[in-house]
Amino acid sequence: MHSTVILQSLFLLMLANGTPVVAKKILRGRWSYPLDGNLTLADGRPVFGRSKTIRGVALAVLATALGAMLIGLAWQIGALVGAFAMAGDLFSSFCKRRFGLPSSSRASGLDQIPESLLPLLACRNLLALTITDIAVCVVMFVVGEIVLSRLLYAVHLRDRPY
Repeated sequence: MHSTVILQSLFLLMLANGTPVVAKKILRGRWSYPLDGNLTLADGRPVFGRSKTIRGVALAVLATALGAMLIGLAWQIGALVGAFAMAGDLFSSFCKRRFGLPSSSRASGLDQIPESLLPLLACRNLLALTITDIAVCVVMFVVGEIVLSRLLYAVHLRDRPY
């Protein structure tokens, strides 16, 4: 197990997934155009929902690219982590809408696993991650996200305590 790479990966995952939440609080409604353009599918539900914005995705990729450079990794690795974390988050939102769950609703596992597993798999070779490293990162991310969510709610960065 590579503890430095695991810590770097967790930092990038938290940065990618936390940036849209912080941006929403700081920027409020500015530049918050829904990524799905408010499109609904044949089931009458939105593709992703209003909480998935172009602003959130763009800032997540940018912040993670900058964050990678701060911890000694190439910006391209950060951008890749950010892009795949957002792809995982969008996949989760898409599934939750199909299940009839509203935007920002909780779905333990579905909310955390795709947004951590996809970027780790995308960067597996670039970071020399083993399957064990990936499993440890995903478990730590899931637990950390659940714990940190309550803290972020307490300091008014999240709208709900999960």
